[in-house]
Amino acid sequence: MKLLIVLMFSAIFSQTVLYFNGNNAMNYLEQQCEIGPRYPGSPGHLEAIELYKNHFNKYLNNVVLFEDYVIHPHSLDSIKLTNIFSRFNPDANFRILLMAHYDTREYADKDLDESNYHTPIIGANDGASGVAVLMEIAKFLNDNPFMNIGVDILLTDGEDLGKSGDIDSWALGAKKVANQLPYPRPFSAICIDMIGDKELTLPIEANSYKQAPELVLSIWYLAKELGFDQFKMEMGSSIVDDHYAFYNETGIPSIDIIDFNYPNSKINYWHTIEDTPDKCSSESLESVGTDG
Repeated sequence: MKLLIVLMFSAIFSQTVLYFNGNNAMNYLEQQCEIGPRYPGSPGHLEAIELYKNHFNKYLNNVVLFEDYVIHPHSLDSIKLTNIFSRFNPDANFRILLMAHYDTREYADKDLDESNYHTPIIGANDGASGVAVLMEIAKFLNDNPFMNIGVDILLTDGEDLGKSGDIDSWALGAKKVANQLPYPRPFSAICIDMIGDKELTLPIEANSYKQAPELVLSIWYLAKELGFDQFKMEMGSSIVDDHYAFYNETGIPSIDIIDFNYPNSKINYWHTIEDTPDKCSSESLESVGTDG
């Protein structure tokens, strides 16, 4: 199985090295941020859904919206989530899932200024960056089709609704949609999140290594071969987000490519009003889009 994974990624991303366009991905990131905050229930959330529908309908097949209602962890009101799913080469049995959350945090509750705690964030890195890479991958797949594998793309909602200290209140969209996805199911899943950081550093996320060690090592070794030193062959912290929820719901090996220290271990823009496009770079998006 390990050899199969290595060969698959080499076949796919040897082509991507030539064509993945970090500038395009950066444009997609900025386009999302121009909408404004995109948390469930906001006007920006509805506008973003239309943007994604139009984009993935243009480049992929079978775009499906999965709509579910959940209890908002903060208000205890019912809130609608919309997960967005599309397929490349839908008839292929051998498939991989790429996913990223598109919703943004409704509260800047990590901001140094307490008066900003109830201000919704723009989510340039935490939200837009992963989706931007998937938008460019969809374009790449359309422009450079191959028939040996199917690729599913899932944009999850409600990842960032959670309450601090309540582990079950995060990744709500992934939990809802995990067992609604059509067959054939993917053999593994890759989640990308917070990968636009100008100071991008990508250690191995600990839960990923527990859930899918062969897939992790295949991607990190491939990054080394391609010269992307953002991928560090060292163990990072355990992060509970969509990849963790998806694995728990389905048993499908799932990993996370994420830089949780945004921008570094001394300064924090995560869940603050500073999470804006100027803190992101096309080079970081390109390194992940090419390798992951």
